[in-house]
Amino acid sequence: MRRNIAVVLACVVLALATVPVAAHHAFSAEFDANRPMHLEGVVVKMEWINPHAWVHLEVQGHATIPDGTVWMVEGGTPNTLLRRGFSKQSLLPGTEIIVDGYQAKDGSDKGNGRDLTFKDGRKLFMGSSGTGAPRDGRDATEPPR
Repeated sequence: MRRNIAVVLACVVLALATVPVAAHHAFSAEFDANRPMHLEGVVVKMEWINPHAWVHLEVQGHATIPDGTVWMVEGGTPNTLLRRGFSKQSLLPGTEIIVDGYQAKDGSDKGNGRDLTFKDGRKLFMGSSGTGAPRDGRDATEPPR
């Protein structure tokens, strides 16, 4: 009996040790809903990592950002983006895109993406919801207020 309890306890401890930490930042901790951004450029790299995917975008033709500046744009989780129509082939290096979203509070070349538009006009929603991001009607899965 004691052996069974010890085995169960060991399994519980092991299971708890393998659960990833669920630390997640709120949108407003890092990004400013009052600082919208509109970036056009070419994908340099796409990172399909948890808890958020990141698009590295070389900006071109912006009025205040020098050409060639690389911005990191945060999207939703990889799984969420895949369910919304993204694929691993969607954002290969060299893909021309437009990203609308919100700038980082710290003034870095980083932002939270909401809409991604391809050169052919296709749009994908890349924002994260439920983290304090603005309810701007762009997320079709978000319930109305």
